[in-house]
Amino acid sequence: MAGTRKEGGKKGGKRKQGAAGKGRKKGPNSGDFGPALAGGQRLSGASKYLEDVMAIFQGLPGRPMNARQVASTMGVADKDIQEMLHVLMRQEAAKGRLKEVGKGRFMMPEEGGRRDDRRGKHGRDQSTGTGGRKAAVQGTIQITAYGKGFVSVPGEADDIMVPKGQTGTAFWGDTVELGWMRRGRKEVPYVSEVVKRARDLYVVTLEHVKDYAFGTPTNKRMHRDFLVPARFLNDAPQDVKVAVRLVDWASPEDPPIAEVVEVLGAPGVHEAEMHAILLEYGLPYHFPEEVEAEAEAIPQELPADEVARRRDFREITTFTIDPEDAKDFDDALSVQKLENGHLEVGVHIADVSHYVRPGSLIEEEAVERATSVYLVDRTIPMLPEVLSNNLCSLRPNEDRFAFSAVFELDAEGEVVKEWFGRTVIHSDRRFTYAEAQERLETGKGDLADEVKELQTLALKMRARRFKAGAIDFDTEEVRFRLDKEGKPIEVLIKRMLDANRLIEDYMLLANVRVAKWIAGCKGNRPPGGVYRVHDSPDPTKLKSLRMFVAQFGYKMPDTEPGNAHKAISQLLKMADGKPEERIVKQMAIRSMAKAEYSTDNIGHYGLAFEHYTHFTSPIRRYPDMMVHRSLQHYLDGGAPIDTGTLDGPCAHSSEREKRAAEAERASIKYKQVEFMGAQLGAEFTGVVNGLSSKALYIELDNKCEGYVDIKGISTDRFSIDTERQCLVGLHTGQVIQMGQEVRIQVVRADMQRRELEFDWMGTV
Repeated sequence: MAGTRKEGGKKGGKRKQGAAGKGRKKGPNSGDFGPALAGGQRLSGASKYLEDVMAIFQGLPGRPMNARQVASTMGVADKDIQEMLHVLMRQEAAKGRLKEVGKGRFMMPEEGGRRDDRRGKHGRDQSTGTGGRKAAVQGTIQITAYGKGFVSVPGEADDIMVPKGQTGTAFWGDTVELGWMRRGRKEVPYVSEVVKRARDLYVVTLEHVKDYAFGTPTNKRMHRDFLVPARFLNDAPQDVKVAVRLVDWASPEDPPIAEVVEVLGAPGVHEAEMHAILLEYGLPYHFPEEVEAEAEAIPQELPADEVARRRDFREITTFTIDPEDAKDFDDALSVQKLENGHLEVGVHIADVSHYVRPGSLIEEEAVERATSVYLVDRTIPMLPEVLSNNLCSLRPNEDRFAFSAVFELDAEGEVVKEWFGRTVIHSDRRFTYAEAQERLETGKGDLADEVKELQTLALKMRARRFKAGAIDFDTEEVRFRLDKEGKPIEVLIKRMLDANRLIEDYMLLANVRVAKWIAGCKGNRPPGGVYRVHDSPDPTKLKSLRMFVAQFGYKMPDTEPGNAHKAISQLLKMADGKPEERIVKQMAIRSMAKAEYSTDNIGHYGLAFEHYTHFTSPIRRYPDMMVHRSLQHYLDGGAPIDTGTLDGPCAHSSEREKRAAEAERASIKYKQVEFMGAQLGAEFTGVVNGLSSKALYIELDNKCEGYVDIKGISTDRFSIDTERQCLVGLHTGQVIQMGQEVRIQVVRADMQRRELEFDWMGTV
């Protein structure tokens, strides 16, 4: 929201049309440009520069430089000499007198060039360096529109800020290695190497200039345009969106060189835009043929010998409850009354791990995807359709294999007994949420008694959860009704019904009890498995939340992060139904940490669970499949699992989940802009839901969001009060605060940047 908007944007400034270097030939590390130099070619006069070059590096021992920077320091502008210096520096690096720290960048080696003896298994410098210099570290970089970098290092609480001009050839999301250089008395970080690119392909809009083209990234986080030489255009036409592959980026002073690998289509065309969003976030949109073939070869029938090994639930009343447009059904509930008056509830989950085996091509693809992706008009599944919509889908009136958590519940919804294991089930009925809701409200219809009994116990379990401090954010989902061409004709706001909550309660029950069992709570086994964890809020964010809600008259107690959940829950109850409810809930969400997958079971703060995992959606989440395998391993009496083998997949799944969520939001944002683009000039009422030093962000009643340029508010000149999260008029003292109702007029809908611009019409 407001705090993250500065991440977008691209580097400003006009392009120089001569940037392609007309008539120049390709040279080492220079894409299609630079004079042809091979080995010692044309270096006969280079020796006269050697002393000066080495003197420059010796005078700046901690600074990495490329040939252009060295030449500039020498006062040399000739391009041929710059290329000569580059080859000279590479030769000196081969002798050990310099070291190459990135493509085309060199610096003085530490301690006479000895570095290999201090490198760890990941190739990082593990020492503190010469003169106490900090050790090199690796992390993921984010780069602002203004050129600053922020590197998140695993295990470190705070990001490392990289100054403008020192982010090297990194793009947003890349894994980079940071080195340190002297700047006065300080050590300043710089990107010494791009260890791993965040994506293979980039989506750009082409702009032809003579016999080459510039590619402007559609992702606002990409801070540099690409240069596409003629031979890499591959007949791509003007003004289309294309997918490009990075060919070379020798120096941050030069543009990255790219090659067109796929033409996506004209901007604004639905299919082109959806494919562009997937590629923009490095997500796939089709399965490799060999993966599809392996899935198609799986037998459709349930083997009799496997059925015989499983607990049989086919005669027990079983049904699914899902959205109306659901295509895969990965969970079902069975219910039967026991002789002692208790209710036996089975939470049956598609037994995906029966079909997807380690070492298979399907498994490799599932590991890489890690999650299904949900755009406004389609699902990009983690598993091929023959599995996700057929064999692993608990469709009605068909026998299916499941992995089940079965509970005997007393009249208060407390677990009396539990059983975990593989089963065979037969779903008697497929309910939509609306159909199940009708039975809850009227008590009429088939299986109404069973649905009502489940609801009675679910309400009691829910009440205990909230009493323990679980936070109920109850967020709304935005969906669209699209025409045949994919254009949005209606915005739909989906809200949680009692039927949705009923299913959620039983899924939470299964997730908690499986997590406890895997953690060894029922015996002396050391913990070892995959958990869904959620850390407590950052104290600074809690303080900001406390100060923010004070302007609405809410007083949050000054609590520690570990026990703040009850205060947040109470805050949400106080705001329930009030005009400021939406913004208070939004700010509370921003104060929270992000949930992720981990083998370190720190509990789930937001749900107030000491033990929690994801067991219930293996069709669409790879960590759930890992949990199924861990559970079966322990049911078979296996030894504690080496969590080191799970850490990598956990981190990858968390990162993929984040990307999928960002892609979903991008597709929603695009459709919102497209929808509002048909209403230019119209006036609406909205709520201030974000602010920065330059803009106010307004959310309309239909959930579409846009911005108002602060300079466009004519009543005063405004400055931002960061503590109270509001704008204050410098002359009138007028306050524009978060959650305030305002009137706006839609004046611009930028489809490429997915931005809506509003004009300020005044407060309500």
